Amino acid sequence: MNSYTRHLFYLNKPQLLATVSSFRQDCPENKDTIVLGCYHSGQNGIFIYNVQDSALAGIQQVTAAHEVLHAVYARLSSQDRTQLDNELESFYKHGLTDPVVLAEVKIYQQTEPTDVMDEMSCTFGTEVANLPAALTAYYNRFFTNRAAIVAYEQQYEGAFLSRQNTITSDDQQLAAMKQQINAQQAAVGSQLTQINSDRTNLNSLLSSGQAAAYNAAVPGFNNEIDTYNAGVDSLRTTINSYNQLVAARNLIAGQLTTLDSAIDTRQIPQAAQ
Repeated sequence: MNSYTRHLFYLNKPQLLATVSSFRQDCPENKDTIVLGCYHSGQNGIFIYNVQDSALAGIQQVTAAHEVLHAVYARLSSQDRTQLDNELESFYKHGLTDPVVLAEVKIYQQTEPTDVMDEMSCTFGTEVANLPAALTAYYNRFFTNRAAIVAYEQQYEGAFLSRQNTITSDDQQLAAMKQQINAQQAAVGSQLTQINSDRTNLNSLLSSGQAAAYNAAVPGFNNEIDTYNAGVDSLRTTINSYNQLVAARNLIAGQLTTLDSAIDTRQIPQAAQ
């Protein structure tokens, strides 16, 4: 923030709140939606949820920048606001490609339909690295290093995205391995059925005194056993690899759940007992 923006930020008496209950006392809107900050107009406060997971470092700074941009937007002249809104709308319709930011705008359109431009002004300024010249010039009026804010946002978004991508990749690999295991199990099952049948035939030859025929069939039978044992070993190796990947995948899923919990400020009513 430059000196003007920092002055505006502290003019709104910013508070960093450590618990969901205390945060929601000051940011009660959309209690079933994850919200990390809010701005009350008329210098009535900026409130930020204190996300404490170190993997999400920078999230408070981005939230602070987002909320102070609400205060900036509120102080724009009618002419400046109209010009900014036109630039925001143009970029949204013709230049915005980030699926995460697009999804955020869609949410704002549903939850805050009368404040979408205000929200876009805050979101684009803190989450989009490359902006048209007019929007870049606008944000340069309030930040000395906007790139640092966007870098924070990309860093903590990456903590989620990298884990989500890993889980997706692991799930695809596990599905392929499951098919391989099923095929191997079917193969060794078929081999075992053949071995049992051939063993019965060998025992019949032996019991009927057909020694020559028995001796001639033994090497082939032994090869069947060797092939079967090799198939069982291969199946066991595949199952072990599958189980190891499941464990690794579930570890990442647990980390993702922890990150989700760290930013979950929802207050969803509990079902009656």
